[in-house]
Amino acid sequence: MGQFVCGGATLKCSFGVAPSVLTVLPANGVLTKMPYANIMDSKPLVNILPFGMCQTLSNPAVAAATAAKSGVFTPAPCVPAVSMPWAPGSPTVLVANMPALNNSSKCMCSFGGVIEIVNSGQVTVQMP
Repeated sequence: MGQFVCGGATLKCSFGVAPSVLTVLPANGVLTKMPYANIMDSKPLVNILPFGMCQTLSNPAVAAATAAKSGVFTPAPCVPAVSMPWAPGSPTVLVANMPALNNSSKCMCSFGGVIEIVNSGQVTVQMP
């Protein structure tokens, strides 16, 4: 069984240097102390906040910073580039008419990073 994910969940990116927090707008309408998330809560800088510095050369900002330092690898500030929803989501539970987000869902950054849920933001409600 998975856990429902809600606002305040802790996220990590495979190319980020710091954790981030999932922000869920109250428009989803299903609340504990924080709103429950669905797979569409994947908007960069709205739902998914930066992960500190980015460490992949596939990010143009990192590539430019590295080139400016004569090839010495130089991380750049993270700006998540997510264009797809979280996957897989819950096959049986809907939040705001979309599959609920569970703690095993992942999201991909366009620069190649895998965004995972480290802490679901709550520990009392399990998902079938």
